[in-house]
Amino acid sequence: MRRGLISISRSSLLRPFQWHLSTATATATATITPPPDDATVRQTLLSFNNDWKRALEFFNWVEDSHSQFHHSTDTFNLMLDILGKFFEFKLCWDLIRRMNAHPSSPPNHATFRLMFKRYVSAHSVNDAIDTFNRLGEFNLKDHTSFSNLLDALCEYKHVIEAQDLLFGNDNRVTLSVDPIGNTKIHNMVLRGWFKLGWWSKCNEFWEEMDKKGVHKDLHSYSIYMDILCKGGKPWKAVKLFKEIKKKGFKLDVVVYNIVIRAIGLSHGVDFSIRVFREMKELGINPTVVTYNTLIRLLCDCYRHKEALALLRTIMPRDGCHPTAVSYHCFFASMEKPKQILAMFDEMVESGVRPTMDTYVMLLNKFGRWGFLRPVFMVWNKMKQLGCSPDAAAYNALIDALVDKALIDMARKYDEEMLAKGLSPKPRKELGTKLLAADESQSTIQTQHY
Repeated sequence: MRRGLISISRSSLLRPFQWHLSTATATATATITPPPDDATVRQTLLSFNNDWKRALEFFNWVEDSHSQFHHSTDTFNLMLDILGKFFEFKLCWDLIRRMNAHPSSPPNHATFRLMFKRYVSAHSVNDAIDTFNRLGEFNLKDHTSFSNLLDALCEYKHVIEAQDLLFGNDNRVTLSVDPIGNTKIHNMVLRGWFKLGWWSKCNEFWEEMDKKGVHKDLHSYSIYMDILCKGGKPWKAVKLFKEIKKKGFKLDVVVYNIVIRAIGLSHGVDFSIRVFREMKELGINPTVVTYNTLIRLLCDCYRHKEALALLRTIMPRDGCHPTAVSYHCFFASMEKPKQILAMFDEMVESGVRPTMDTYVMLLNKFGRWGFLRPVFMVWNKMKQLGCSPDAAAYNALIDALVDKALIDMARKYDEEMLAKGLSPKPRKELGTKLLAADESQSTIQTQHY
């Protein structure tokens, strides 16, 4: 019911905004539209998350045209995340200064966690470190912020730089940190090597933790089990799970989720179901990740009926609700367009909102099969649900059109991408070339100071 209320509120809020965009005179609407709430503003911003100009225009408009509404730290942070996604860091710092000037919406740790994430994902590590060093201006230069910086470096494949800050000669961080024996920090670095996919370095660092005498907690073992599973050695993950049980750790759902996946890959899904039952007997409640893991294993074996029973009956009975990932498992293994579209309709009708990954997956799949009708059905549904396509979605659609020799239509969407500031793939059929690297990098602006 709440989902429906937000959707209705967002529509009513957008009507005057859309009118404002076309007429540039929103004053008349201020008396008509009631002040929005944070949830409605967030939902609307999320619908523009692949069009930063529209998002920023709405962000400014909603406060200017509703005198009783003031952005919270949460809505500021969401806008920062959208701008950072498009490397608009100068605008990000403008917003941060606005936040700092208003006592009701000060920057917090989440604000700068987002900035670290966006800088590091843009491979602008120096800017992320410089940002940390100036956090004293906001009374946020502490170990929490340092952990957020490390987490961003490890998450976005800059674990080497993270190690240099911790154990090397990189003295750019002006904060007293003693990483020796710190389990949490070592877990971050271990996970960083995992994200990078360097399995030999993962093993080396795991052994190094023993040599240093670092205490390994359950989270350490969970990460390493995941490393073994994703590194192509699921049977070793199962073996490690048995060792953990012998050590007397109080097991949690995270460890069980990993071993369910590992034993399914090494022994088969029926063994996963046994472990799942064992987990429930121990009083450990499954999460949506547990069910998604089982659904994926069943779908990989084309046991769709059993997977559907989990999705429609068992998950709701245990208080879990399907997510977009639940449906992705079906889309990945189904081989008939009608079957996939029916499942997609069920997903939308059940209240599960498709993510951009959902649309890209379906656009790519139907495009690869050469079926344009379902491609446009998915594309139109995406627009209908108020989701702004990202570069991957545009590229999937354009690839499908080029494959069908619909060059003029493909060029139209290619130009639409460019107008939104998204980067199209170079295609000789369209006569397009790769944008110069300095064009994208120039938006990583250093003058934000």
